[in-house]
Amino acid sequence: MIKTFLIATILSIIGTGALTWYVPAVDLHRERSLISVQPNGGNVETFHINLPSDRVMVGLPNSDISIPAALEWPGQEVVGDMQAEIFKIRDREGMVIGVGSRIASAAEATGPFIEWGLHFPARGSAYARMEITPTADGFRNGLMLSGTGDFSGLSGTVHEEFVSDADDIQSRIVLQTTLVGSVGELE
Repeated sequence: MIKTFLIATILSIIGTGALTWYVPAVDLHRERSLISVQPNGGNVETFHINLPSDRVMVGLPNSDISIPAALEWPGQEVVGDMQAEIFKIRDREGMVIGVGSRIASAAEATGPFIEWGLHFPARGSAYARMEITPTADGFRNGLMLSGTGDFSGLSGTVHEEFVSDADDIQSRIVLQTTLVGSVGELE
């Protein structure tokens, strides 16, 4: 009886391993990347967020404007003045291609920061840290610090711009990434 159980267990483990090797568990749809190639070998990709329609979640301390309305944001003693937002990310043709989170804080304990996390199914994720003060042109500049999938091994800059009264919507956040391969990488 024990021999039968052990043989069945070993065969089921081998069968499960073979099945997962040959049949992918998830096959995500990948939207076409709209990338402009630069003369230096880097690439530029522009994304945008239509406000308020693409805002999925807003978490602010002591706020009555949380989205969704029933969201209970932790108190001041837990997260300080940190605020978090989650958005739908669109490509330059207006197709929703992923989600992005923007976390900001002005607390002296951690130092002020603004961070973006962008996730694109079947492409990967990118993490960027932005400068606190915008430039005279209205951009907020930042650096891509880490990435997975298509963004793995890339470095570059991210620009954030808030555009009010854009087209037929109330406002828009425009994110532009300029990415190149790692230093020392052969082309």
